[in-house]
Amino acid sequence: MTETAVLRQRTPQGRSAPPRKGSLLAGLVRTARPKQWVKNVLVIAAPAAAGELFSRHALSQLALVFVLFTACAAAVYLVNDARDAEADRAHPTKRHRPVAAGQVPVPVAYAVGGCLGLLAPAAAAWLCSPAVAALLTAYLGMQLAYCVSLKHVLVVDLAVVTTGFLMRAMVGGLALGIPLSRWFLITTGFGALFMVSAKRYSEAVQMAGKAGATRALLTEYTTGYLRFVWQLAAGVAVLGYCLWAMEEGGVPHTSVLPWRQLSMVAFILAVLRYAVFADRGTAGEPEDVVLRDRALALIGLVWVAMYGLAVANW
Repeated sequence: MTETAVLRQRTPQGRSAPPRKGSLLAGLVRTARPKQWVKNVLVIAAPAAAGELFSRHALSQLALVFVLFTACAAAVYLVNDARDAEADRAHPTKRHRPVAAGQVPVPVAYAVGGCLGLLAPAAAAWLCSPAVAALLTAYLGMQLAYCVSLKHVLVVDLAVVTTGFLMRAMVGGLALGIPLSRWFLITTGFGALFMVSAKRYSEAVQMAGKAGATRALLTEYTTGYLRFVWQLAAGVAVLGYCLWAMEEGGVPHTSVLPWRQLSMVAFILAVLRYAVFADRGTAGEPEDVVLRDRALALIGLVWVAMYGLAVANW
């Protein structure tokens, strides 16, 4: 069953999107999902892990990469909303999106999305490096394929969303020429899969017993399978982080305390705390979970402090 058909089952026939007031520019900005831009802060992950975050060159490059990645993500959102405009008009919430509501015409959404998708990699090749341009191009291609078909393929949809987070974490290192360690990639990749699958699990739990689904693919997943995925991903992420923390690389630490090893405690506590919300079926957007739970935010700050002290060898 297609997503459009599923959504129509939930909405009375004949309902049309309400007229939307506001300027075209405001509608384009809303379609670009400003709330989601916080995810692009992951571009600082690799430079922060390598202790190369605070030079003027690093900050300027990372700011540029953040803007370019945000432009790519906005391009994907615009194309996605233009393509799904008809389905969104039959949805009780998505019908208020600017493209579905008519504030942003479908051709304009396609045109602006296409321009952003072409300009961002070109600017990256000119202002950053060919590696960054290649990664942004790969991100666009993968996300557009997701919009067209991959979001309807079991397991592949989880892998694509997870890879999007991993690419965000990788691009900062590529921009500054920082080698990406295997532990960084394993921990980041499986940490992202943990949050993505926990979010899908929560959506599946909340729609259980209800007619239809906001994501058609959720009707094909079982809650038991999604629980298995987020538990497996959490375990691998913790294992990868612990192996990194325990690996001294033959160089003895000269800091006051073994901050790398101590940071394992905060990291594991953060995963366990996040798993509470996953288990309850209330793990929505990762940024919302972290910002709304004071205990998790505090654990995160403690981990950041310990990690920073480890990198600085203080």
